[in-house]
Amino acid sequence: MARKRKNRTHLKGGTTQESTQNGVPKSFIIKHGQVGSSVSQLVRDMRKVLEPNTASRLKERNRNKLKDYLVLAPALQVTHLLAFTLTPIAPSLRIVRLSDGPTLSFRIERYSLIKDILNTSRRARSVGMEYLSPPLLVLASFPPPSPATPPHLPLLMKSFQSIFPPLSPNTLSLSSARRVVLISYNSEHGTIDFRHYVIKVKPYGVSKRVRRILEGATNSNPNSGFLDLGNEKDVADFLLRKRGDPGPDGGYESAASSTESVAGDDGDAVDLAEDYVGRNNKKGQKRAVRLDEVGPRMELRLVKITEGVPGKEGGVIYHEFVKKSKKEAIAQTAAHAEKAKLKKERREEQERNVKRKAASSKSNDKNAVGDTHSGDEMDEDENSGDDGLGEWDDDEEISDGDASDVSASDDESLEDERPTKKVKFRGK
Repeated sequence: MARKRKNRTHLKGGTTQESTQNGVPKSFIIKHGQVGSSVSQLVRDMRKVLEPNTASRLKERNRNKLKDYLVLAPALQVTHLLAFTLTPIAPSLRIVRLSDGPTLSFRIERYSLIKDILNTSRRARSVGMEYLSPPLLVLASFPPPSPATPPHLPLLMKSFQSIFPPLSPNTLSLSSARRVVLISYNSEHGTIDFRHYVIKVKPYGVSKRVRRILEGATNSNPNSGFLDLGNEKDVADFLLRKRGDPGPDGGYESAASSTESVAGDDGDAVDLAEDYVGRNNKKGQKRAVRLDEVGPRMELRLVKITEGVPGKEGGVIYHEFVKKSKKEAIAQTAAHAEKAKLKKERREEQERNVKRKAASSKSNDKNAVGDTHSGDEMDEDENSGDDGLGEWDDDEEISDGDASDVSASDDESLEDERPTKKVKFRGK
């Protein structure tokens, strides 16, 4: 019987190192504290958005703290940490850039899950193969850099750009562009809209009925390759006009009046530079591109930007609700600098103490080794002789009764050391 060979489907070590060297960011998306079922599902949906460069099957435990992830993430070459938590006001999101910061804190004003988006949309369906490649990031409605632009907006844009892999048009494969993440800034409300779309490529310049013939499937039975024309009197009823609607003068509508482009105008159509995913999507053909939203959807409000990571925060770069004067900001910066200086001095002092203790322990070991060597030499000098017991004295006499006296005394001492037995009397 032939042995079955197991094929490894996960990434090899060389591929992981290559992706890390190319600057591909990796992320942990976790929930912190008691958040409920809806926010837990939002965490799982966000993991799908950032696939495949995130830990999709990461399991949190109740006893895990945020510090545990901050310590573990750099060892696994994780660059970002997205932590969802539930506050008395609203759910919140913290985006932490590892391992030195900054930390961006958001308040989630409104959100919708993937299942909510799919239930309200008729066309948005996800096959699942789109998540094998990372999404494309689109930043919209952000003001251009200028002296009048708020200083926190460029930092906000760079923070979102660092979460997703960099886009290289020269090396990007067209078939890998399957999803789009849209992050737009609403200047009126001061919020950020988060959207997630799937790219759909359809034939251009044909009606939906003709497209169904080309694709070989219908809405009534998508698994079948045949069209249902049982309710039609003529094939023109299916191709040239809507079902049940009479044409002009009781006749049929023209092809020009009934044919509608999938994308609308000619500006929405593109010529495929490479072969794309789907039937008949070959290089050089004209196709319409459409974005179908699959979720999740979030409306975020930036609350605070701080230096460092949680537990080791530095100065506050931006705060939505707390405004400080220049004098207070200078005092705060000086306080943080003094705190950092004190921490550095303590660390240096600790390192000096460790080195001093290590040096003292080495010196003690050397002294102990020297004492043992000198003691051995003294024993050799003192015990130098024929048999190691010293020389006999000629004047010393040993009588025969000495041995008996010693043995007798030993017996007496043994008898003295024996415990006395208690005598028990049994009453009649």
